[in-house]
Amino acid sequence: MALLDALARFNDAHPWSHNAHFHPWLMRQLPRRFDRAVDVGCGSGDLARLLATRARQVHGIDVDERIIDRARELTDPDLPVTFSVTDGLSYEEEGRYDVITCVAVLHHLPLAETLTHFRQQLATGGTLVIVGLTQEDTRVQTLLGLASVPLNLVTGWVKNRGRTAPQRPVAMTAPTRPADIPYTEFAREVRRLLPGARLRRRLFWRHTLVWKKVRGDVDPGRL
Repeated sequence: MALLDALARFNDAHPWSHNAHFHPWLMRQLPRRFDRAVDVGCGSGDLARLLATRARQVHGIDVDERIIDRARELTDPDLPVTFSVTDGLSYEEEGRYDVITCVAVLHHLPLAETLTHFRQQLATGGTLVIVGLTQEDTRVQTLLGLASVPLNLVTGWVKNRGRTAPQRPVAMTAPTRPADIPYTEFAREVRRLLPGARLRRRLFWRHTLVWKKVRGDVDPGRL
């Protein structure tokens, strides 16, 4: 217990965003240029602004009005980015999205309904990229979680240059909650609803998913 308390104190003193750590990987999954994108659960807008370097139009959505206000403050008005206070199931516009991203948010939403909605909102040829969290219920996940503990300490130390951070990054101030869906259940739903998706377990208690919508794609729920 004392060890866990010590680890928690160290991490609080040397915070770093696990989600932002995956942004460079996420961008490598996307085309060099695309038309419309939506970032579901955009938080302070870091990823939405990054997507805007390639997209004609980016929408960032989040249920937290406070963090959306902060995202607007941090975003250059010349960037093609808009923000809305809404959730991943309620937000729709005419047409479809060429890119849908969702980082550390899917476990806040009903899984099957959200994956189905993403599938419907994605344009033919479009790309869905998810970085998510689940409960560890496999040996591989447990081993990756254990390996992440020392790596997390080292990364926090390096990113903060050995100094105590005066405050947490803005991106880490949005409300969070632990994942409650086991990985095996999550993987089963992904295979059912997004056939052909590339699903990988990752360090730092995350998994990644990449799915491209091909021409002639048929929603399994309609078969």
